[in-house]
Amino acid sequence: MTARLSAPHERAVLIGRFQPFHNAHHALLRKALDAASRVVVVIGSAFQARSPKNPFTWQERAEMIRLALAEADRPRLLFVPMRDHVDEERWFAEVRLAIDAALAAKGAAPATADSTVLVGHVKDATRDYLHGFEGWTLQTAERVHSASAATVRGAIFGGAKEAPEILARAVPAGTLAFLRPWMATPLHAALAQEWELLRQHDAAWSVAPYPVVLVTVDCVVKCSEHVLLIRRGHSPGKGLHALPGGFLELRETTLQSALRELEEETHLALPAAELLACLARTEVFDRPDRSQRGRTITHGHFFDLGDRHPLPAVRADDDAAAAEWIPITALLGLEDRLLDDHFQMLDHFLGLLPRPAIDA
Repeated sequence: MTARLSAPHERAVLIGRFQPFHNAHHALLRKALDAASRVVVVIGSAFQARSPKNPFTWQERAEMIRLALAEADRPRLLFVPMRDHVDEERWFAEVRLAIDAALAAKGAAPATADSTVLVGHVKDATRDYLHGFEGWTLQTAERVHSASAATVRGAIFGGAKEAPEILARAVPAGTLAFLRPWMATPLHAALAQEWELLRQHDAAWSVAPYPVVLVTVDCVVKCSEHVLLIRRGHSPGKGLHALPGGFLELRETTLQSALRELEEETHLALPAAELLACLARTEVFDRPDRSQRGRTITHGHFFDLGDRHPLPAVRADDDAAAAEWIPITALLGLEDRLLDDHFQMLDHFLGLLPRPAIDA
């Protein structure tokens, strides 16, 4: 339900990626502070690898938000980092659990229906999550600033002459104070190079008569409690770990494409017939924002090779700088070094993270 608030609630919840925190976010945060004595800020995509789309860690984003407020208001904020999930219902459940755990750590009561207001503005289908928290009061707000995270990131990485003016208009003073020294670091320079490559990619497709939807394949290959990963040799995501995979070619099925990409990138020492016998599951991953390269739908193929010893030989080639068998127990420590949503795909097939009980 949507309601005008006549009295403050015990707590307000504000959810966003805040990449980076800008004036439209700041306006929502002020509404949340007006609505409740405590504000829980859920920072999405919390553990993603750095990229032009996700340049800041969740701790850096929390610091930007703190800097935007007067010191007296800062103790009223509670930050909850939240990872993305393939399963939307799982994400809703984990947001609630994470909020309640953070409140309990502060000695506060859980976020019950009669005590909690969710603050946000409805822009497009990416804001459907605002209607997924049954029982909470939803307070929607009109956009009062034209700032958008994409515009701000363009100013941060594009190097345009007018970038300082754009940033001064679009972000709070605290965010600007954070960004200025950050933009002088080698990390910024590396991400700016990647941003330019992605800009050129988008420009090349801009002449297409229809919105471009790309189709790829990715392979999760498990063997003896290890999984086969590559290390990317080229941008986007140069140096990051990734699943073997690539773009579907014109005259092949997704399965043929998966087998071809495995051979080209890893030279996995198993015949195709043996691999086919080990194909355990396939799944389509189609979140609109899952890839930096625009709308990209991937077909995940899970090959379970059992308990073979020794592990089949691999050799990196094509786009891969390295191909290696990684212990499954090491994957949690690599979450922020994996390309795009590849950690979520690994979790989906391998069950890396506990799953909350979800009411039917």
